[in-house]
Amino acid sequence: MSCIWAPPADPANTIESLIIGVSPGISELKYLIRQVAPTNASVIVTGPSGAGKEMVARAIHAESHRAAKSYVAVNCGAIPRELLESELFGHEKGSFTGAVAQRKGRFEEADGGTLFLDEIGDMPADMQVKLLRVLEERTVQRVGGRGEIGVDTRIISATHRDIDEAIEEQRFREDLFYRLSVFPIDILPLCDRREDVPLLVRHFLRQMADSKQVVRFSPAAIDKLAAHNWPGNVRELRNVIERAVILYSGQTVSAEQIELLIARRPRMNRQEREAVWQASAEAAPSIAAEPATPAVSMKDAPVDLRAMVAEMEREQIVEALRLGDGVVAEAARMLSLQRTTLIEKMRKYGLAKA
Repeated sequence: MSCIWAPPADPANTIESLIIGVSPGISELKYLIRQVAPTNASVIVTGPSGAGKEMVARAIHAESHRAAKSYVAVNCGAIPRELLESELFGHEKGSFTGAVAQRKGRFEEADGGTLFLDEIGDMPADMQVKLLRVLEERTVQRVGGRGEIGVDTRIISATHRDIDEAIEEQRFREDLFYRLSVFPIDILPLCDRREDVPLLVRHFLRQMADSKQVVRFSPAAIDKLAAHNWPGNVRELRNVIERAVILYSGQTVSAEQIELLIARRPRMNRQEREAVWQASAEAAPSIAAEPATPAVSMKDAPVDLRAMVAEMEREQIVEALRLGDGVVAEAARMLSLQRTTLIEKMRKYGLAKA
């Protein structure tokens, strides 16, 4: 998945509007962004999933001399490996089946601006070699092309993975890491900067709430939000606020309602998920020695167990994709699945894009 974003003529598009918080961690983060933004140094942003790594990339771009040019974002974990080279470097007409026209890659589209490579830790090994060459030579070659095309593109990358571990296990090239991490920035999880929660709540409410449907939070509700561990970080907090706006329009949300909102979509543990995957496999399920008594008598109406399990599986996949903002790699992590396995299941249930 990728997007192209050109900054609007809005003076509010600054580091203060993109990076929300007053905690020591956020204050240091803003300082680092201001220090590195005026340079052309490659930046790698690390931190847990949902902590706001892309907001950091946008802030660096907005504070740089490249702000008037394009900001292009690519999620390396959401693009099939066979299409990633074409996505990044472009292709010539007829270079492969389906290439009906010449197409610029993301490097060319970000020429003069910033290219954000999200989930860089999921990039296949062969693409790591090609990316390293582009970073060293500052040129790209389209798939099926012969000539080299010069690009002036600043690279900001991000990952929630342990890159040091990936390098030790030879899943990520050490020389590429050094090219990408001239200036590393690490984002703290939300549970380590709880004083930012009230400001984030106010920020999300301004983004979401219709003027006719105001939602307020009681002091006890804010305290409850600040006390939560937020395993999904800022993304999870935003989801809870969005649910509150939908469910409690025109009301003041209480601490008890916050508990309900947070617990509204309980996630299955790993053992439960593995049981669901096993039960939904093609092989016939084994018969338990002591089957549990069903809630509905099967004498009156046969129960389609496979369909019931499949529906449960589909719901969990849909929810994981929603929580992961459509990023397949992130959804696979939540479901304790390999990315390729999740893609197969998405196709099975008609959830994969054509």
